[in-house]
Amino acid sequence: MGQARIAIVGAGPAGVRAAQALVERGVRPVVVDEGRRDGGQIYRRQPDGFTRPYAKLYGTEADKAQALHRSFDQLRDRIEWRAETLAWHLEPHALHVVRNGEAEVLPFDALIVCSGATDRLMPVPGWDLAGCYSLGAAQISLKSQACAIGRRVVFMGTGPLLYLVASQYVAAGAQVEAVLDTSASVLRLRALPRLAARPGALLNGLKLVASLRRAGVHVMTGVTPVEIGGSPRRGVTGVRVRDGRGREHAFECDAVALGYHLRSEAQLADIARCEFRFDAASRQWLPRIDQDGRSSVKGMYLAGDGVRLSGADGAEAAGRLAALTCLADLGIERSDRAEVVQLRAALDKMERFRLGLLQAFPWPHRAAAALPDSTVVCRCEVVTAGELRTAVSELGACEINRAKALCRVGMGRCQSRYCGHAAAEIVAHAAGIPLEQVGRIRGQGPVKPLSVSALTVGGAE
Repeated sequence: MGQARIAIVGAGPAGVRAAQALVERGVRPVVVDEGRRDGGQIYRRQPDGFTRPYAKLYGTEADKAQALHRSFDQLRDRIEWRAETLAWHLEPHALHVVRNGEAEVLPFDALIVCSGATDRLMPVPGWDLAGCYSLGAAQISLKSQACAIGRRVVFMGTGPLLYLVASQYVAAGAQVEAVLDTSASVLRLRALPRLAARPGALLNGLKLVASLRRAGVHVMTGVTPVEIGGSPRRGVTGVRVRDGRGREHAFECDAVALGYHLRSEAQLADIARCEFRFDAASRQWLPRIDQDGRSSVKGMYLAGDGVRLSGADGAEAAGRLAALTCLADLGIERSDRAEVVQLRAALDKMERFRLGLLQAFPWPHRAAAALPDSTVVCRCEVVTAGELRTAVSELGACEINRAKALCRVGMGRCQSRYCGHAAAEIVAHAAGIPLEQVGRIRGQGPVKPLSVSALTVGGAE
């Protein structure tokens, strides 16, 4: 049992529960994470020496965050913990990582990828100004640095995370000027049958909105973003939106946090040549797995938001299920049939809730078609919506990788994480074809920027 080499990428909810399941059965896995501490994004720990209470830091998720952190603390001596380590490339039975500029190759018999997700963003004129952040960045600033992204902050986008981060800012004493939701309130009512699959989560969401209103925060739904105002010299100075009746509203601020649900971090799965599928409900490509977390590549398992965007609770169940499946496939221990059935049922419930969230807070894909030609879509390479449309109309770039080659969209440091989805929507509309025909930007190593010197250390050249 001690000879099985199992590696886990990610120490968020899915990765921690996967490691826990392995340790319980006598396996000592290698756990790799970019962060200094465990918890992932949703339950990111505050740095050593910071003493803010869980209730202030995590709000309605405080008990779950504390439970996950305690579980990891109990595992520390029984796993090989690789903190501040980037998993940047993948080959059969070999995971390439780098830490402190030094590269290393970790051999494995099985790999469980719990890579999580990043913010999904829709451009708006002015979003390239200083002072405009993603929701995730706003949350990191609060948790890891104990500071707000500005003195007067506007939160704009849609989805539960929009309200969660705004409420965390209010609890920390920050000045939240407004929460501007692109989804109409009536959509929440239509989604209630699916949202009722998790009544506790539904109730928490309602409490978040109520707490923001009690705090005097201006909450608007069904808005259409018009512009983030400001200048290159001054940065963000305000936000303008239109309501459902076409009336314009302006809010003064010096920072904006944007976010429209999440996008899966699936680059490692792509590099491993896992099969992908187009998820029509969320309008994005996701790795294909079976009900227990097996990918199409033997020995590679996927769990959490990197493959199924089911939130932290879903990630915990998926991580444990993937680990049990991995152990059974390696012949180490047969899965407990009752537990597997229970975990599958939990994930089915999460899936119903996920579909409800997408119905209640849809990705505003039509906004991409309405973006002015001058709007910057790819902030890394300063590619505008007009340039993308020209690539389609004059150069025939109806496939996203072709558009990337012709106008450099998605070639910057973020490697299309923050522009790829909107760019694909623009191409689809300009070409008059369904989004799935546009395809997806192909991933390749390194999955994130790293120094060239690291690739010549430790035999990784």
